[in-house]
Amino acid sequence: MISLRGIAAKLERDRLHAGVGDHQNSVKYRGQDYNTLKQRCLERGILFEDPKFLVVPSSIGFNELGPNSEKTQGMCWKRPSEIVADPQFIVGGATRTDVCQGDLGDCWLLAAIGSLTLNEELLHRVVPHGQSFQKDYAGIFHFQIWQFGKWVDVVIDDRLPTKDGKLLFVHSAKYQDFWSALLEKAYAKLNGSYEAISMGRVSEGFEDFTGGVAETYDLKRPPRNLSKIICKALRRGSLLGCAIDKSALDMEEDAFKKLVKGHAYSVTGFNWVEYRGRQEELIRVRNPWGYREWTGAWSDSSSKWNQIDPDKRDKLLLKMKDGEFWMPFRDFMRGFSRLEICNLTPDALTTEETKKWNTTLFEGSWQRGSTAGGSINHPATFWSNPQFKIKLLEEDDDPDDEEVACSFLVALMQKHRRKERHTGGGNHSIGFAIYKAQGGQSVHLKKNFFLRNKPQADSGTFTKLREVSRRIRLPPGEYIIVPSTFKPNKKADFILRQLILFSPLFQDMEISVFELRTILNREIARFKDLKTDGFSMDSCRNMVNLMDKDGSACLDLVEFQILWNKIRNWLNVFRQYDLDKSGTMSSYEMRLALESIGFKLDNKLHQVIVARYADESMGVDFDNFVCCLVKLETMFRFFPSLDPKGRGNAVMNLGQVRKLRLFLFIFNYPFLFLESLGCYLDMAGKK
Repeated sequence: MISLRGIAAKLERDRLHAGVGDHQNSVKYRGQDYNTLKQRCLERGILFEDPKFLVVPSSIGFNELGPNSEKTQGMCWKRPSEIVADPQFIVGGATRTDVCQGDLGDCWLLAAIGSLTLNEELLHRVVPHGQSFQKDYAGIFHFQIWQFGKWVDVVIDDRLPTKDGKLLFVHSAKYQDFWSALLEKAYAKLNGSYEAISMGRVSEGFEDFTGGVAETYDLKRPPRNLSKIICKALRRGSLLGCAIDKSALDMEEDAFKKLVKGHAYSVTGFNWVEYRGRQEELIRVRNPWGYREWTGAWSDSSSKWNQIDPDKRDKLLLKMKDGEFWMPFRDFMRGFSRLEICNLTPDALTTEETKKWNTTLFEGSWQRGSTAGGSINHPATFWSNPQFKIKLLEEDDDPDDEEVACSFLVALMQKHRRKERHTGGGNHSIGFAIYKAQGGQSVHLKKNFFLRNKPQADSGTFTKLREVSRRIRLPPGEYIIVPSTFKPNKKADFILRQLILFSPLFQDMEISVFELRTILNREIARFKDLKTDGFSMDSCRNMVNLMDKDGSACLDLVEFQILWNKIRNWLNVFRQYDLDKSGTMSSYEMRLALESIGFKLDNKLHQVIVARYADESMGVDFDNFVCCLVKLETMFRFFPSLDPKGRGNAVMNLGQVRKLRLFLFIFNYPFLFLESLGCYLDMAGKK
């Protein structure tokens, strides 16, 4: 039905910006304040040395990058000024060629960093402005990274691992700018060491640089409309990555036409070209190595580029041998194993031109012996897992879909598992199940409920990933989500996120009377079984007056959602009591409908209502039915405030009488309404 999502955008961002952990007020990682530390170094004339991430072997790694590793032999820490003569933080704007992989298996992370350069706003949320090796240089830098529902500000010094005079890990193609190497170090610090960030999925980096939520598509079993999904994702600012899965024994061996097995890439574009009389779908992919590109059709050196429109060719053709390339979408589907799309949350962008997500976040933990109940395969303990209640109120906006259902995304993420790698730990196998809540149930359901009821949806196979997510579609109602590890007694903290995609509708993100009328008339027109000539401006003013609590003459998200829930409930009542299915209500049907809602009116008032709202054939259409209910609810809400002791009589002073007159004038009520309510006006003392 109606979309609340665009209306929610600004309000959701305002909520997210209200406390510690939002991007505007990030948490100081390990208590280190960048500005304070930098100022102290400048005053003392020294370069910053980070006491929370020492230049010692354990900061590099513990196994393959441990002290006795061949990769780390001859390694030493150097500041950029000791590596090149004129170091720069960012030269001429950040580009994807600034992110070239070194001797660390973090291609997944670098693919995510490379994708950030496609959107300057996203990039500078992670890489704050004003950092330099020239002005006020003190050997200290900082980056902002999303971690499990909060943004953290990570401070580092600029001593970087080098070997033979060059950076050991990520570097730029020109070896002159260092922002990517410093960001990699900040991420390593956040996770305990450089080796801790080896091996992963692109989506993990996407999420930590945006706060978004990722979905994974198996390209061997893709949805039929995957190309449309990719285009929509790129248009709404989502970040995309892809990979070729392979066992550890075959890691990074050439696969299909120079694509690399066991390697992560970023997806940076999608387009079409006219080739020999037909449309050819092309997808743009980048290898974070900065070299080794696809060599098949539509590669940089392909002769096919000479057979298309020159303007189109000039627009699409890339630089040679920079790691980025176009390839046919059909070959992409053949060569890659999975596609990962990170959907941005409402606070990720300030522009209203892209679609984003409205997010609800829960936090919890699995504790041995109490809340780590394992999967449903362990019925004796499954019920003890944390449980979270969600409400699905907003049906999908597809008028061609006859099924009434709500689409949403659920994502379960376990926390801080990379830090456990040095002791042999890592990710647990995790998943979730969703159950239909039954009336009056508490949040925490007991064992018998799960023995008697099957889940309405679940996450699928339990996997050892940091996060599992799934797009789900269920009828409106209340549901219980149960996140769990596969086996009982696995200790971990987690966050659970529920997301709904929204489309922005209004620039100011508040609904005026005019906008309310537009929304309601558009949505109600979709119901062909209703007779209506549309809501009038007067009707919409009354609705705003009913719901507007802050006197803004507009509706915010909460006010609008309450109003729409009322209208939806009234729609159900209208359909139920339209006994002859005429699309309008007779006076008899009207009376039954009003009583079912709770308005028991005497004959005189009912006659007034019918006379006021019925048409020439004595039928009341839906918009007039809603208008009547709005006025009744307003009236029944207003008069009890004049009778606080509930005696059935309202005794008013002169000021209250004036207020009453204004009330009746605004809502255009007949005086008979007062008589029906048994109001008594004490006019004593009035001249």
